[in-house]
Amino acid sequence: MTPVIPQDLHYSSDHEWIRSSGEDTVRIGITDYAQNSLGDIVFVQMPEAGTTVSPGDSVGEVESTKSVSDIFAPVSGTVIARNDALDSTPELVNADPYGDGWMIEVQLSDPGEISELLDASAYADLIGEV
Repeated sequence: MTPVIPQDLHYSSDHEWIRSSGEDTVRIGITDYAQNSLGDIVFVQMPEAGTTVSPGDSVGEVESTKSVSDIFAPVSGTVIARNDALDSTPELVNADPYGDGWMIEVQLSDPGEISELLDASAYADLIGEV
């Protein structure tokens, strides 16, 4: 099955997506490709609001019936919200990875970092979906 890669998002090479949700805030989750590779997600660990993150930092874990994978911060800033719905319904990441399955919101410390991420076309190249 071909993974969904929305054109309006930015992507990390670690399979996180980033959506601008304000002038200097972003919403972050894992891509359709990532959730499909993991299989049925049974647990999501995310940082609490107030946590400072930097690109490449492990900021949580996604546990599936197959494996456990780290979630990496694609940008630097401070976590301002976490998707508490995933505590009781982690399968939202499988059902709607770009919507209800979002993981954290970050107040950016350097909005320019977004331009260093992959666009949809570059992400498609990365995962071999050209």
